[in-house]
This record gives sequence, structure tokens and C-alpha cells, in this order.
Amino acid sequence: MDEQIAQLHFETSKLMGVDFLPIGESPLEIDSTTNLQPLEEIQQDHKNNCPHCTTATAHTKIVFGAGNPNASLMFIGEAPGEEEDKTGVPFVGPAGEKLNQIIEAMGFSRSEVYIANVLKSRPKNNRTPLPSEANLCGVYLQKQIECISPRVIVALGSPATKFLLQTTVGITKLRGHLMEYNGIPVMPTYHPAYLLRNYTKEIRQQIWSDMQQVLGILAQ
Repeated sequence: MDEQIAQLHFETSKLMGVDFLPIGESPLEIDSTTNLQPLEEIQQDHKNNCPHCTTATAHTKIVFGAGNPNASLMFIGEAPGEEEDKTGVPFVGPAGEKLNQIIEAMGFSRSEVYIANVLKSRPKNNRTPLPSEANLCGVYLQKQIECISPRVIVALGSPATKFLLQTTVGITKLRGHLMEYNGIPVMPTYHPAYLLRNYTKEIRQQIWSDMQQVLGILAQ
């Protein structure tokens, strides 16, 4: 699809509140090999030593993360859900399908970005991770971020945003405002699960506005 035409489709979609449309090719070339081994070492360290996940009992599989170990764009959610717990892969349920649509609308494939959660094991009954749990397991997310060194992070939802930014402010007030984590731009936005529960023109426009800011940084 011609990029100018695609952009017109996007502007129309914003006005009409329709679903996300693909913009075309990824704006960046990404090497997929350089950081693979360090991430594997972090994953093994987490498996053996995470003070939360090695003692938690409500999960079936650890969901460490997935995607390109040299990604310029990283998405971070809060914790695995039921489908993720079955497969060991982040964001594979309905919310994952919506995230895939957003990623593709930005011009990326899922394999070009990196996706992780603050918590690597599913909380009991899919509840929201406790701050204490996030602090214990989140050390390994911090190591992932340091290893991958993305140019931009998208924080999906309130728990991820609060952990990364060390704030108590809710996502409604923070979304759309670029922040920083250790010098890396962070865009807080709504979690795809929230979008599915509140599938309105306004929420879709807000999320796409957030993603346009992310694309602006990546295009610099």
C-alpha cells in the first residue's frame, strides 16, 4: 500500500472510529541475532532465581517474553493471562490479537518488536499483580530492557506504567504523555484488554494517537 494513501486511510479511521489499518513496511531494519544469548541467560537466571515466580503456585508456564532481541520498539504489559499461561507466550489471547492489529497498523510485524510483562507468571484468578510481586519479578523485566535497549517502550495499562515510572498516578491521566525510563522514551497507553471492554471511537482514537507519537520518535 502506498504510504500516503495508507496515511489517508488512517486519518479517515480516526474520524470514523473504525479499526486499525496497516500502514505498510516497518520503518526500521532490525537485526534479530545480537542480543539473543544475553536474553537467554536472563531467562535462565529468572527461571532459577526469581523470588516471585520460583515460589508462586497459580501458574502453569512461565511467560518470559517474545520477539526480536534487538527490537527498537518494546511493548510491556502487566502479567500473563489464561491463554498465555497455557502457551508460555505473551499476548496470545483476545487482547493479544488486538495488540497484533495495533502492531501491524504501525507498520511492524510481531516478530520485529519485543513483547513482555512485568510479571512472568499468571496471578491467581487473573487478578492484577500486587506491587510487591511486581517489585520482585520486575527486576528481570529491567534486565530485559537493558539487554534489548529499545528506542521506545509502550507501557500497556496501569500496572506496567506504574512499575516503569515508579508512580501511583493512573493510566487515564498518564496516557498520551511521553515519559522516560532510564533515558528511554515511554508511552503509557491503555491495555488492549481495556480496549476490548471499552471498544469506543474515543478510546481507539486515543490509542492510535499514542502510537502516532511512538512512530514519530522511531522516524527521527
